[in-house]
Amino acid sequence: MTPAQPRIVLLFSGKRKSGKDYVTDLLQHRLTAEVCCILRLSAPLKLQYAQDHNLDYEELLGCGQYKEEYRADMIRWGEMKRRQDSGFFCRLAIRHAARPVWIISDCRRRSDLQWFRQEFPDLCVCVRVEASEQTRSQRGWRFTAGVDDAESECGLDEGVKFDWIIRNDGDDDVLEKQLEELLSLVTSRLDSHTLNDVKTQQ
Repeated sequence: MTPAQPRIVLLFSGKRKSGKDYVTDLLQHRLTAEVCCILRLSAPLKLQYAQDHNLDYEELLGCGQYKEEYRADMIRWGEMKRRQDSGFFCRLAIRHAARPVWIISDCRRRSDLQWFRQEFPDLCVCVRVEASEQTRSQRGWRFTAGVDDAESECGLDEGVKFDWIIRNDGDDDVLEKQLEELLSLVTSRLDSHTLNDVKTQQ
């Protein structure tokens, strides 16, 4: 199935426990699910990994100990697949996309950004969600060798110019202001018909 052409593609990245999912969920709620879809590169990766290793896919999607037990090996396996085909998981993630706004919630490597920029030139906006180590620790983050020092966590730390940086250290007012500014950018890319649909559903 060929995905519908989006009007804007938001490429989100950030460290573990920076709050990427929280921020992208807020954005989708504001825009509505009829206008905005969240696409995760990790979902097709976890599905294929679960099938290849006879594991519980639903458990791998969660945030519990089951996923942590397999995380390091899953990262190694995913890197192997990407070396074979850098766009493998990107194509799987978007194959059923049918909304004008796409949020790719878990970009982790330069190859992810490069693939989307090549496939959807002039539509991509790179957004980085940042939180201090203290904040991330309060949310349950602990440094794990083989995970936090791997490309999946560090691949976008340097050499990438982000279009937007969102600080997410727990101040709701600060976060709200940043979301409003990003939402203004998104709605500027949508036509009046789509905007009317958004306003009607709010």
